[in-house]
Amino acid sequence: MESKKIKNFILIFIMFLTSFILGFNSYYFSLNKEIWTYLDKINFVKNYTNLENNQNNKLLSDLLLKKDLDLNKFWEVYNLISKNYYSSDTIKQKDLVYWATKWLVESLWDKFSEFMVPEENKKFSESLSWDFEWIWAVVDKNEMWVIVDRLIKWSPALKADIKKWDIIIKANNEDLSELSLYDAVDKIKWKAWTKVDLIIFRAWEKELLKKEVTREKITIPSVDSKILEKTNLWYISLNIFGENTASEFNTALEDLKSKKVSWIIIDLRDNWGWYLQSAVDILSNFTSKWKLLVTTKYKNSYLNNYYYSDNIGDLTKTPLVVLVNENTASASEITAWALKDYNLAIITGKKSYGKWSVQEPFDLWDWSMLKLTIAKWYTPKDYNIDKQGIKPDIEIDFKKEDIEKKYDRQLEESKNILEKFIKIWNIAATIEQYKKENNISNSWSTTSTWKIN
Repeated sequence: MESKKIKNFILIFIMFLTSFILGFNSYYFSLNKEIWTYLDKINFVKNYTNLENNQNNKLLSDLLLKKDLDLNKFWEVYNLISKNYYSSDTIKQKDLVYWATKWLVESLWDKFSEFMVPEENKKFSESLSWDFEWIWAVVDKNEMWVIVDRLIKWSPALKADIKKWDIIIKANNEDLSELSLYDAVDKIKWKAWTKVDLIIFRAWEKELLKKEVTREKITIPSVDSKILEKTNLWYISLNIFGENTASEFNTALEDLKSKKVSWIIIDLRDNWGWYLQSAVDILSNFTSKWKLLVTTKYKNSYLNNYYYSDNIGDLTKTPLVVLVNENTASASEITAWALKDYNLAIITGKKSYGKWSVQEPFDLWDWSMLKLTIAKWYTPKDYNIDKQGIKPDIEIDFKKEDIEKKYDRQLEESKNILEKFIKIWNIAATIEQYKKENNISNSWSTTSTWKIN
């Protein structure tokens, strides 16, 4: 009896093993023929280039599995360089890979996406700490020039009358044209209270300009508020959207309420943003609870985030004027545009910067780093103004003599506009009357129709 059980067990096991082998062979040979073609291509590339089977090659091999990616041309050119380029012995393989990767990211045509080699990544990380002496301008670099992209409030660069789009040609008589961005920045940085002489090209000036800038290590207060002299208007300057900006803003509002002042100018000039949540918390003071304030949209729509007002919005009927300029960017643009979408403010000043994208840093295994745009911000009415900026309802520019006299024309005119707004209590009518009195063309028509009842 026992012997019969053993024989049955062996028979069943043999049948199972046979079925498994036949099934596996059937699965194995029924694999998509295209996959095997790509696997062959990987082996071909490895043999063709005679490269070491390191981590870089594995990543590139994995990429070749993508049906829409053909790197044959890249490897063909790489092989020709290796065999025929006269100075190929002096070039490191790592440098070729780095530069190829840089140009891959450059081909996205997105100025906020960037690949940084380890040395650049280290300098970038140092700059985020703000623990260095600088002229406090955000700069960019093309093939030749260092270009001023944004200026930071209270910065030495602003004090020296450096402007957005200025091209810095020399620093202390050293030509910057052949240097990388980070090497050029090193020529401008130095100890606090030392001076740097900059030679600047400005498109609308006939001659090159020489600017002497005193480097500083500055501490920017998040919020600066006061009652404007000879008025009953409250001025709140938001200099950056830091971690504590919203709580500091709320403290300023409590002070405002205690003094029974309810007419506000919010100054967002030269505010280049930072924390999105700070903007949402500040906007919650002026919008009803559960009002949509901003949406971040990702490639995968399931990741989209919707930010709503979490406040009762007890200042929803407060006359507001919001000042912006070409250095108003990111979270500060979110703030201005949400107030505009809900017809809660008149926007004055100059057109804003137009940065409506979200970047995420990806640290790579060799200490290099990819900073990549992963999402876009959208206004409550689903506008995205990336690269366009917010056009003010009333545009106010400085005149040449204002700089010499230290006269803030944008702020003074915003005071006049707010005082009209208080009397008329209607955004569209206030804008129309101001433009009529100042002979300003009505080419930009606002959709704001908010009225205090």
